[in-house]
Amino acid sequence: MAMFFFTFLLVPLLGFLIASLTATQKKKKTATTMTCGARNDPPLPPGPKPWPVIGNLPEIRRNKPVFRWIHSLMKELNTEIACIRLANTHVIPVTSPRIAREFLKKQDSVFASRPLTMGTEYCSRGYLTIAVVPQGEQWKKMRKMVASHVINAKTLQWTHEKRIEEADNLTRFINNKCVRNSRDCSALIDLRLVTRQYSGNVARKILFGVRHFGKGTEDGAGPGFEEIEHIESLFTVLTHLYSFILSDYVPWLRTFDLDGHEKIVRRGMEDVSKYNDPFVDERLRQWRHGERTEAQDLLDMFIMAKDSDGKPALTDDEIKAQVTELMLATVDNPSNATEWAMAEMINEPEIMRKAAEEIDRVVGKDRLVLESDIPNLTYVKACAREAFRLHPVAPFNLPHVSNADTVVDGYFIPKGSHVLLSRVGLGRNPSVWDNPLRFEPGRHLRNGNTSVELNEPDLNFLSFSTGRRGCMGVSLGSVMTIMLLARLVQGFSWTVPGGGEGKIDISESEGDLFLAKPLHAVATPRLAPEVYSRVI
Repeated sequence: MAMFFFTFLLVPLLGFLIASLTATQKKKKTATTMTCGARNDPPLPPGPKPWPVIGNLPEIRRNKPVFRWIHSLMKELNTEIACIRLANTHVIPVTSPRIAREFLKKQDSVFASRPLTMGTEYCSRGYLTIAVVPQGEQWKKMRKMVASHVINAKTLQWTHEKRIEEADNLTRFINNKCVRNSRDCSALIDLRLVTRQYSGNVARKILFGVRHFGKGTEDGAGPGFEEIEHIESLFTVLTHLYSFILSDYVPWLRTFDLDGHEKIVRRGMEDVSKYNDPFVDERLRQWRHGERTEAQDLLDMFIMAKDSDGKPALTDDEIKAQVTELMLATVDNPSNATEWAMAEMINEPEIMRKAAEEIDRVVGKDRLVLESDIPNLTYVKACAREAFRLHPVAPFNLPHVSNADTVVDGYFIPKGSHVLLSRVGLGRNPSVWDNPLRFEPGRHLRNGNTSVELNEPDLNFLSFSTGRRGCMGVSLGSVMTIMLLARLVQGFSWTVPGGGEGKIDISESEGDLFLAKPLHAVATPRLAPEVYSRVI
């Protein structure tokens, strides 16, 4: 099978690459000189021996999932930086915080671009957004506009009530299941559904001012078919943004869709757009006909944004693309970190007890935790931080593309290289973290540390990125994660299904870093009934 693939790929590639290499010979002259072994020239990072012309494309075709093969390869080579050549592209994975800091701190300006991929083209509607767009005028325009008009401290405070409403909705949804489901006032809860829908609810509420696209459940607290499909489609797109498909490195192969990923991403984006776009279209109509004159959510802020001439700063397509990107950026990190944290804490009752006792001490038992309590919830924040460290949402950070030849840690990094900071490698690096595979929130509180933040600017792990391509929604992502975890811990006692015996299976999915099986646990209210009645 491998030989068939090699033959199938090599024959047309030879003709194609001979032409393309000839056309780019001058452009790559410097890189060629430096990598061809001149005595004093720095070498490329270590890596597998590439095939002629096509590099290591057969290896990524044969070894799935690719991210596990890359980490296994780096472990075998005993290196914290590697080079894997995929056709003309040098892919540089990094597992060392020290080397990561050199990329994103010392040489941040060199690695400030993004690659062109099938997945990012779809999700950004042809590169109209911020996060996945290559460095250039469009990126500068969107970053400036969003930072000044949409994602900032003022709008974070402005949307506070919408987030609290969804935290209350979360508590009501679970409590209603407990009260209605059994005589002992407990219920089996799908915490993957709960955490993802909470994140989706917050995103929909702050962007569109609605919780549901449809009718939801009978009591209005839970998701309906439309909300479930919306969230599943967002996660489908997220999973395939940077998935090492062949056509991302040999563009003419995209016609064949050999991996089948383009079909999946296209359908995922169609499902997302069929819910998002009608809201945007209707809102644009309302503003243009004078039916809406004041901003009530972030979509209004996008529409109201003006350029220096007083004209709309964004086109309709730019608004739709950026709304979708914000949803993609909002739903994954809080839900994944909280699901993993709850699984680990249910298996470690002492950690759960400490978190609950802290909330009782800071908040009490006669009201629900609020965002204003977050500065004093040190141990709860440590639990969330530990989940980000040990259980990242994706194997790698969004790729950084070098815009010039450079040297990092003594290795030559050619222009156009795709640098992948490994979330797994950084957060589980044994030279940085003791017992790196153990869930231990206390490690973040050593030496009297009481200032716990979910962001990690020193890149000892990656929760939110840093540098000029860093995440603009760090504050929003942090409060969402902490509130979600705190409400689950404060509001309910959690036990393993089946009588509370045994442990939650915390096996990692083979194809990604989510729990292999969605987390199901038994919830029992731990506060007085009148506390829940205030949100019913």
